[in-house]
Amino acid sequence: MLQPVLPDLPLALDIRGLVKSFDRPAVDYLDLAVREGEFYALLGPNGAGKTTTLRMIAGLMRPDAGSIRVVGIDALADPVAAKRVTAWISDEPMIYDKLTPEEYLEFVAGLWGVEPALAEARAHKLLSWLGLGPHARERCETFSKGMRQKVALAGALVHEPRLIILDEPLTGLDAGSARQVKSVLRERAQAGATVIMTTHILEVAERMADRIGVITHGKLIAEGTLEELRRQAGNAGNAAGDASGATLEDTFLALVAEPAEAA
Repeated sequence: MLQPVLPDLPLALDIRGLVKSFDRPAVDYLDLAVREGEFYALLGPNGAGKTTTLRMIAGLMRPDAGSIRVVGIDALADPVAAKRVTAWISDEPMIYDKLTPEEYLEFVAGLWGVEPALAEARAHKLLSWLGLGPHARERCETFSKGMRQKVALAGALVHEPRLIILDEPLTGLDAGSARQVKSVLRERAQAGATVIMTTHILEVAERMADRIGVITHGKLIAEGTLEELRRQAGNAGNAAGDASGATLEDTFLALVAEPAEAA
């Protein structure tokens, strides 16, 4: 089992011994540490435990065992405090169809207790960033999935969370929308927020993530920068890891093949 050790660096997320089982273990004594201001991509095959892990971090599901600390807050002992500094965005946007983006952001900001004038300024900036300005006063029921995803993202960010959790955020987005979303996420990370994201689009992880974790069978089997992952794949005796220029796709497939063959 990997034991992530990040000395002298503040952690936005610190998971220890996390366990969740359904008919079988979905997350199996998982340890994971993510620094403040880091863009972290969590990759794995279907059924590896990625979404279950993120849902437990976001407070949508309680683990069977283990601990979760979000910017120093014990998320299991004080879930409300942890949720105040966290944003959750799933691959299926859930917004109120009868509201406009402006109204939706005003509503969400009110739930978080954001002062109205500040909420309005943040909403205007987010809608502009995401290319939703021209549609700010149109009802969301007329929007495409990509537009709805951007509204949901704006709503998740309006209270300026310190930890942003995204499960396949680019699913169904066209190239232009995906670029806008990636730009906003990268800017938030540069401003000090922490982003942890799952994606099946490995090119996105390769280009955006500061570090990448690979999970399979509910366990973290590899972690690091792309270059570090290449070395780990090479140390496991996989040909893809021996090539210094191996793509993330090649490296990922080499890493997940080892435990699959041993199982």
